[in-house]
Amino acid sequence: MEEQRICILCPAGCHLKISGGKDDFKVEGNRCPRGAQYAYDEIHDPRRTVTAVAMTDAHCSCCCPVKSDSPVPKAMINELLELIYASEVKLPVRCGQIMIENFNNTNINVIFTRTINSTKELMS
Repeated sequence: MEEQRICILCPAGCHLKISGGKDDFKVEGNRCPRGAQYAYDEIHDPRRTVTAVAMTDAHCSCCCPVKSDSPVPKAMINELLELIYASEVKLPVRCGQIMIENFNNTNINVIFTRTINSTKELMS
């Protein structure tokens, strides 16, 4: 197996050449140890921070922005998005307040990224 990825952990954007398996894993092209760890994680346990919007109980069909407080395994992202989109948020909400706690026993929470006190704030 040989793959190429671009490391996104810093602005350098190292072009990584990844080969081998779990026991003989090899990374070339990284300028720092973080690049090697990034490559390993991307191959063995890829994760992404999820950002989305949740519907509110406001009559204007407005949405409230949310995000995961830590990266979610890629295989679980669709399930999390379905849960977020099926939810209806009751206003008011505070930035940092938890919307979904401990998603699938992963210790990953979905939090609000904006404070919204009323429907008027959604319209502005």
